[in-house]
Amino acid sequence: MSIESAGAPTPQTGVHSAAGITYTTVDATYFEARRLKRHARVWSLWALGVGAVISGHYSGWNLGLANGFGSMFFATIIIAIMYLGLTFSLAEMSPALPHTGGAYSFARTSMGPWAGYITGIAENIEFVLTPAVIVFFISAYLSAIFETSPAFQPVYWVLCYALFVGLNIVGVELSFKVTVTVTLMALAVLAFFYVSVLVSGEFDFSRWALNIGADGTELPQGNGPFLPMGVAGILTSLPFAVWLFLAIEQLPLAAEESHDPQRDMPKGIIAGILTLIVSAFLVLFLNTGIAPGAAVLGKSGEPLLDGFRTLFGSDIAKILAAIAVIGLIASFHTIIFAFGRQIYSLSRAGYFPSFLSVTHGGRQTPHVALIAGAVMGLVVMMIIWFSVGAEAGAGVIGGTLLNMAVAGAMLAYFMQGMSYIVLKKKFPHIARPYKSPFGIAGAAICMIIAAVTLYFQFADPVFRAGVIGVAIYYAVMMAYFLVHGRHKLILSPEEEFALTKGQGEYKSY
Repeated sequence: MSIESAGAPTPQTGVHSAAGITYTTVDATYFEARRLKRHARVWSLWALGVGAVISGHYSGWNLGLANGFGSMFFATIIIAIMYLGLTFSLAEMSPALPHTGGAYSFARTSMGPWAGYITGIAENIEFVLTPAVIVFFISAYLSAIFETSPAFQPVYWVLCYALFVGLNIVGVELSFKVTVTVTLMALAVLAFFYVSVLVSGEFDFSRWALNIGADGTELPQGNGPFLPMGVAGILTSLPFAVWLFLAIEQLPLAAEESHDPQRDMPKGIIAGILTLIVSAFLVLFLNTGIAPGAAVLGKSGEPLLDGFRTLFGSDIAKILAAIAVIGLIASFHTIIFAFGRQIYSLSRAGYFPSFLSVTHGGRQTPHVALIAGAVMGLVVMMIIWFSVGAEAGAGVIGGTLLNMAVAGAMLAYFMQGMSYIVLKKKFPHIARPYKSPFGIAGAAICMIIAAVTLYFQFADPVFRAGVIGVAIYYAVMMAYFLVHGRHKLILSPEEEFALTKGQGEYKSY
């Protein structure tokens, strides 16, 4: 049976219209061709959440140091507060609505199909572009290790996508085993770095972390101002602080592959964010507090490697850098998992073309969605690569990709915060195995910080083009939904739950 014909929707069997939406009924073969396999428990979910983020502690966050250490420090505090509000809201929503759709599902149930689609597109942008950022930094590390030219980096991108999309297609058991292994190894590398800095005698906070002057130039002796760019520097650094936590919110996408999402999902996501907050502040202080310092790290594509060079010299640092790539691989692998499930869920419900949600017959993995997401990420990378040139460096290429991913994330976070508030007010009857201690206030704070971060992304002329690119993609996808997609929706688990308000089977026909 071909992908196109596998359990294809049959519009003639019945429709239901609401808010300009048309639903199509399907027979059992449609969902038989789109089955997932349950495997994950708390340990796997924790690893999935931490692993998705941990590469941000290796590269990317440091670009915010261009505004001074103090700016990045306060930005990290603000963003950590946003993520606490977000993750505790998700810890309540995800076991209450345990579907693969995640953010789209929450918005769909609380505010309708248009809000669900808007949220789904935002998260799609985030999860497709985040691996692109990570693989860019993987190629930066590999280029430094093997001393290859910048022009060779696209080869690393293609090879990495091919390998880890392949691993995700092979099976969910292998995928989660790789996730747990590489996440633990990535944390071990960071722990080794932290301990090495503390015992080396190289740490000199004033000399290295405070070596940026008010005019943005490097101060040879350090001892510069804590906030060289003032409050504006904090706001400009917010998108880069996001990189220390971005993608922890992917955990709800594993709901249909978790044995007990009602019990395990809250534990996994809360343990994950607490682990990441501790590591984020350690890497911020310890990586910046040794040579080459904030001024150089603010433009680096491999800050952890720079730190290892200071501690152990270039030759040993190369060996350690090869090990450090594990941290980037951990996130690359786990977010490939995320975009596969995110595209799968939107496709299964008909928001995207339904052939994208067909799963592998024997392995029950969303192989079509995984391949499609990888191709999309590579296309965006190539467009930016050929637009700015191979020599543009991490600050431009990596920074542009990072800001595009963060822009999608901020939109998704704003909508998820709103979803939480609406669900609390309009659907109090839905069973909630876990309740956020921060409640509506936590969700509202998350929304405010996300909106402020998005505004200052657009205000930054260096990365404005990337944010505009996100807006153009949004416009194209909304036009697709208006003209075509809204007439092809299918009663997937997310849609049925929303239409019945969690009360049971939808019986329109």
